[in-house]
Amino acid sequence: MTSTKYTRFINFLQNELSISSASIAIAERSSITSELPCAQPDSNALLMILWQHGLVTLEQLDKIFDWLQNTYDFN
Repeated sequence: MTSTKYTRFINFLQNELSISSASIAIAERSSITSELPCAQPDSNALLMILWQHGLVTLEQLDKIFDWLQNTYDFN
């Protein structure tokens, strides 16, 4: 996900689902796939980490997948 898309995604999580910045930060730290200083969080891993740590419900996860599909038309 490009940085612009990732920013929109994070805004959706915070503004539409009321997921806290702290929760997102926890998931981002756990989802970084490289030790490089410029490493970016993996958005796919971010979703699963949010769910695995109980930071989003299954209902919220479903809304996230719907938003991603409608926003970026992955079909």
